[in-house]
Amino acid sequence: MAASEENSSLFPIFILTVMALPLVPYTVLKLCRAASRKRKSIHCQCSVCLHSGKYRKSIFKRILSVSTWSNLTLVLLWVIMAFLVYYIKHINREIQIFEPFSILGLETGASESEIKKAYRRLSIQYHPDKNPDPEAHTFFVEFISKAYQALTDPVSRENFEKYGHPDGRQGLQMGIALPEFLLNIDGASGGVLLLGIVGVCILLPLLLAVIYLSRSSKYTGNYVMHQTLYAYYHLMKPSLAPSKVVDVLINAAEFKEMPVRRSDGEPLQKLFVLVRSELNLDLKNIRQEQAKFWKQHPALVKTELLIQAQLTREAGTLPSVLQGDFRHVLELAPRLLEELMKMAIIPRSAQGHGWLRPAIGVVELSQSIIQAVPLSARKATGGSTEGIAPFLQLPHFSEAIIKKIARKKVRTFQEFQDMSPQERAELLTQAAGFSASEAQDVEVVLEMMPSITVEITCETEGEEGIQEGDIVTMHAWVTLKRGNGLIGALPHAPYFPFHRDENFWLLLADSTSNNVWMSQKVSFMDEAAAITAASKAIQETKEGSGASLKEVNAAVKEAVEKVRNGSRLVMGKFQAPAEGNYNLTSYCLCDSWIGCDKKTSLKLKVLKRSRAGTRGGPMAEEGPAVEDGAEEEEEEEEEGYDDYESEYSDDGEDEPDVKKNGAVANGVSNRKGSGSSSESSDTDEE
Repeated sequence: MAASEENSSLFPIFILTVMALPLVPYTVLKLCRAASRKRKSIHCQCSVCLHSGKYRKSIFKRILSVSTWSNLTLVLLWVIMAFLVYYIKHINREIQIFEPFSILGLETGASESEIKKAYRRLSIQYHPDKNPDPEAHTFFVEFISKAYQALTDPVSRENFEKYGHPDGRQGLQMGIALPEFLLNIDGASGGVLLLGIVGVCILLPLLLAVIYLSRSSKYTGNYVMHQTLYAYYHLMKPSLAPSKVVDVLINAAEFKEMPVRRSDGEPLQKLFVLVRSELNLDLKNIRQEQAKFWKQHPALVKTELLIQAQLTREAGTLPSVLQGDFRHVLELAPRLLEELMKMAIIPRSAQGHGWLRPAIGVVELSQSIIQAVPLSARKATGGSTEGIAPFLQLPHFSEAIIKKIARKKVRTFQEFQDMSPQERAELLTQAAGFSASEAQDVEVVLEMMPSITVEITCETEGEEGIQEGDIVTMHAWVTLKRGNGLIGALPHAPYFPFHRDENFWLLLADSTSNNVWMSQKVSFMDEAAAITAASKAIQETKEGSGASLKEVNAAVKEAVEKVRNGSRLVMGKFQAPAEGNYNLTSYCLCDSWIGCDKKTSLKLKVLKRSRAGTRGGPMAEEGPAVEDGAEEEEEEEEEGYDDYESEYSDDGEDEPDVKKNGAVANGVSNRKGSGSSSESSDTDEE
């Protein structure tokens, strides 16, 4: 019984130890992260963003930002640990070790007569005949009588004095730290214990497994339904126009599960009238087109109208009954667009190439949703290949303002950016009628916009030149600069109700054949992860080429410095195609900003496989001749470039610049400046 009580008292200590092992290091890690978190604000500071309420830190929002489920769980676990510490300290006082001399109130080594006197004195006080208290009876039987017997019996006393126990030397005792009520299994408690074991050890794991399997069978790792990916894969077409990407996006299974209520009918009818011009309806057969539109699945109709409400900035006119659905659609949109992008660039051909045209369309739709700019605004007008879309993402801008500044010979967004801050302020205050604070808001957003530089090399590791069938390694350094000095930042998006990190897609593509050879997502938010990835990649590359330890360390140090200065390393491999000259283009597309994309031309020369295995000789002999031929071939192939860039773009005026400065032989390109996916980057350099 005593052993059972002793083991039972160890159960709280066991629980405390199990909780403390993961809880203490996790808490220290969380506190260190909170202490090292940058205090610099990375969101837009213009008045429009501040008044949108998305970044406003009220007391309630500050409490909510701290009162996350993880933090509340952490506090609750520490409260439980504090209670266990108090409980353990309390029960340790109650548990007494069997000390016969102490129980009888004697000093160690007392004589037998002193022991008998003490026993008589305590018997008068605690004997059941003298004291009817049940606790006194228990104390007399369990402690006083046992102590007297242990000290009056010569053998027991000798064992106690010699081994510390009346029964002599004790062997090793094993116990289990479980509560006492679990050890005394009898009657009802045995049934309760059995049910508890079955519930905790069998039913609970089985329930969790069923929930996990049912969810994993329905969703992917990115929390997108498998049915959605299946639909996207089959609806994606190689010639999908950007204006048709919306029709593919709304076919997500998540949107089809959205409820359509009877009360939604009238608000959706009013919204249809407001956004009808953006629905690509044939005006010649408008009645038939409208009837066809409303015959679609009700959830698809509702989703498309809500997306158009975001693009046309009509969300403020939505009734409260649609506001929840509107936020739900926008919350899902970035995740679904990312999966749609993967469906566009997934290998479809035997060479493992994806499709360029739909990929650009997906990115353009993402930009328009984040900035709340209609797709029709991207159509080339007034001498601008980008349309008025880049202007509309600036605060306080509208089509009327754009027309006013166009009268001052500022028709393109690049011309507007190239002006000095004083010239822009004068233009906005005099021509557009902006106040000084509104002009300052425009400057804040322009300083927030990223400027991209891409440096690309394509080579076969350990060999000179690229021969057909080689595994070609692409190294690309993507560098981001902002006027305000930030690297990782949140985009200016006052009309998008959720926090949104800006991401970039780097595509190496052949615009003539509509093939994407390489693709990778690039983020500038996590500097530590970028340093680790770049260091590991550079180290493996240098060690593979036989560089010395000193050279490897120097290259890694240089790569780390580049990452800290706003660069990200993108690496990938692809198999060299058949012999020939290929005019490739690298696209660095931003999914949040309009007009910040980067396009760089790249020439890739693939040589015929040498029978003798000598790779350097033919390249040196044939290089100049092939280079001249490549220049002529590029002039013919560049004519088809715009067909796969954007249905709203027209780059005919910029083609000569690409031919002059855009291409570099042997798969190397080093270009600086920022441009748009619908405008050649060479124009920026000039």
